[in-house]
Amino acid sequence: MSKKEDVYGIHSVQAILTHYPERVTELFIQKDREDGGHEQIVKLAHQAGVRPQYCQRKTLDQRVSEGNHQGVLVVVTPAPQLTENDLPALIENAKGPALVLVLDQVTDPHNLGACLRTADAAGVTAVIVPKDKSARLNGTVRKVASGAAEVVPFVAVTNLARALRELQQLGVWVMGTAGEATTSLYDSKLTGPVAIVMGAEGAGMRRLTRDMCDELMAIPLQGTVSSLNVSVATGVCLFEVVRQRGTSLK
Repeated sequence: MSKKEDVYGIHSVQAILTHYPERVTELFIQKDREDGGHEQIVKLAHQAGVRPQYCQRKTLDQRVSEGNHQGVLVVVTPAPQLTENDLPALIENAKGPALVLVLDQVTDPHNLGACLRTADAAGVTAVIVPKDKSARLNGTVRKVASGAAEVVPFVAVTNLARALRELQQLGVWVMGTAGEATTSLYDSKLTGPVAIVMGAEGAGMRRLTRDMCDELMAIPLQGTVSSLNVSVATGVCLFEVVRQRGTSLK
């Protein structure tokens, strides 16, 4: 039987109760803290048939060793793990041209969480990471992602190069990011089905990952720094795709 997981933070808990209430087995709320977000969580819990358990802050502090729980935590059954086998259905069912974010060796959970949050905001079809040399989808990632980790398809693959090859066979153009690339992000055509590959800060993409890309592009930097934080660079790239596709405000 899969081990249950703790999910904490107001936005993450709201997302779980909104989209996957059937996964919630327990809900803990700090009883001496007044917060509008808590009221919404209690409302969602009642709608889902989940009984809130009110507790002291120290009870939550003991369960959350890193990060701010914001006075709320749910215990959930793990979501089904998506793999390479799920890529064809994800691409086929994408709303409009597929937009895939590939993160190669992003091991910092705060960066992964920030990338997931940006991916959700940009309407990404799926986020792909390697099973090894990548941050896991843990409580810290979920908290930083602010609910996005519960709704963005997260695909952990055994072989990243093979997954990129499969994307290409599915008609997705694979664009890698590299500081030394001679093509600017803003000169790249990103209106069709595309996968944006981001490497870890400093090391960048692994050589095999780089070799699998159809094209390389760079974010033109105007100052003295040599690179951007990976989550910031991810936001720049994804929203250039949004801009080129002419996505309107809802």
